[in-house]
Amino acid sequence: MPPTPRSVRLTLALAGSLAATILAVAPAGAAEPPIRVGVLAYRGGDHANAVWEPTVRYLADRFPQRGAAMVPLDLPGMDAAVAAGSVDFVLTNTGNYVELEARHGVTRIATLHSSRSGASGAAVGSALIVRAGRDDIRSLADLKGKSVMAVDPDAFGGFQIAWGAMLTAGVDPYGDLKELRFSGFPVDRVAFAVRDGEVDAGVLRACVLEELAEEGRLDRAGFQVVGARTEPGFGCALSTGLYPDWPLARLANTPEDLAKAVVVALFQMPDGHPAALAGGYEGWTVPMDYQPVHGLFRSLRIGPYEHLRDVTLLDLAREHWHWLALAALALLWWAVHSLRVEHLIKVRTAELRAANRELRREMAERRRAEDTARERQKEMDHVARLSILGEMASNIAHELNQPLGAIANYARGCTRRLEAGVGSPAEFAEASRAIAAQADRAGQIIARIRDFVRKRAVQLEPADVNGAVEAALQLCEGRARSGNIPVTRDLAPGLPPVLADRVQIEQVVLNLVKNALDAMDGETEGGRGVTVRTGLDAEGRVEIAVADRGHGLSEDARARLFDPFFTTKPGGMGLGLSICRTIVESHGGHLWATDHPGGGTVVRFVLPAAEEKVDAG
Repeated sequence: MPPTPRSVRLTLALAGSLAATILAVAPAGAAEPPIRVGVLAYRGGDHANAVWEPTVRYLADRFPQRGAAMVPLDLPGMDAAVAAGSVDFVLTNTGNYVELEARHGVTRIATLHSSRSGASGAAVGSALIVRAGRDDIRSLADLKGKSVMAVDPDAFGGFQIAWGAMLTAGVDPYGDLKELRFSGFPVDRVAFAVRDGEVDAGVLRACVLEELAEEGRLDRAGFQVVGARTEPGFGCALSTGLYPDWPLARLANTPEDLAKAVVVALFQMPDGHPAALAGGYEGWTVPMDYQPVHGLFRSLRIGPYEHLRDVTLLDLAREHWHWLALAALALLWWAVHSLRVEHLIKVRTAELRAANRELRREMAERRRAEDTARERQKEMDHVARLSILGEMASNIAHELNQPLGAIANYARGCTRRLEAGVGSPAEFAEASRAIAAQADRAGQIIARIRDFVRKRAVQLEPADVNGAVEAALQLCEGRARSGNIPVTRDLAPGLPPVLADRVQIEQVVLNLVKNALDAMDGETEGGRGVTVRTGLDAEGRVEIAVADRGHGLSEDARARLFDPFFTTKPGGMGLGLSICRTIVESHGGHLWATDHPGGGTVVRFVLPAAEEKVDAG
């Protein structure tokens, strides 16, 4: 909340900090006391004397029988002087006049017409200044969380106008700032505090910054105005709107004839008079409308409207009875509406419970169906692997017969040597090592077959594609040799791993190689064979391609190649390639077939690369 009025610290004008300096221009031995004019010295007594002494001297010349005296005052001194009746007229800022009018009944008789006033005649505003280069404070809203200095809580252009503008921008000076400080008069202290970095921003009456620069007391280029705006005809930097200029007001006990004579004298001041030049004004005009000032004070709840802070319930009822009646009707409607809504909610809740039960039942059935489909897919994968091995059984048996026959031959040779009593221990050791090597070879073949055909849960882990390809090709070696079909490996080194189930990848490669070997039956003249390649495609995915030089595919076969139960082989089930495509797509990949440029077919599939590397298996 803003501070309360400063009446507790008001002092008599002659005892105030600025009231000690009184400039009197009166003839010696005058019968009546001089006309006393209290002037707000917002920049100190010396500045007030320099600016307003010529005006007081002008009045003294117009009233030679009485003369005139200027009393420089600060805000508390101004209130005390008016309360004590120690001055006849006051020349003060717009906001202070409105407070004196409400508190002591002073009446404005003329308004200053400043040489810097805007087209409307208004000339009082506020400029919020920061040091040049502060890009973090460009608008009034940016002042939140910053430190701000103003001259005085009761200073109109030096704080109150800026206060209203900040509230409009959503910034409460008494709640949203990091710190709000008041320097006291003169206002020069505010500009120097901003310049020296004591505060982030300062509030000045509009044109004070330019006046200080003209006097050579600061460098105008070292400051920038926050939320700078322009008013037609007004030549100073501005952050707010403009309000009427300073009024000249008479006290309640000032004679009316004297007031009229003073007003006439001021209105008759010639253009370009030294008093006007010293004061920076063009002359005087009839009293302006000060309702905008009342509106500002009402919104801030200060001055004559401070009582608005203490609003009773009865005051609210009297002022807003129509809104209260409307609120009562709204509450009645809301009560009826709430009862109706509560009833509808109960009905809808019952319907939703029934719908949820049905939905849960359908979801449970769908999960069961999905689980069944997954189990069937696993069975189909297993059957497909068994089918592939069944078709290659004779070749696998041949692969096993080779190490088993070698074991038998080594064993018989050892037996004959023992029966004949010949042979050295070194020869028997070499034969034993050969038997063990062939046994390991047979065991590896059986282990690969066992891993390939056993039922197991899908295990996704970083897998080396080249290792999976090699494992699948080893199961096909017997089939390739029996058909005299060369199998060429073109495996790119350093491939990134793929996140996959290695056995399923081996199943896909084995099925594609077996199909390629089947397509090469009777097509082996000229060294034509099967080529298996691995590498990366343009998108960084791992690609595996199986190319044959067989009879190729017809248009109908290419269109239906991956359909379930479609086959081009007599006695085929038509499930191999369909299952392969399902496996590849479940790993986030893609499987397709194209014609080989030299005749035959190329079947490719790609898998997304995993992030971590694995060693080739």
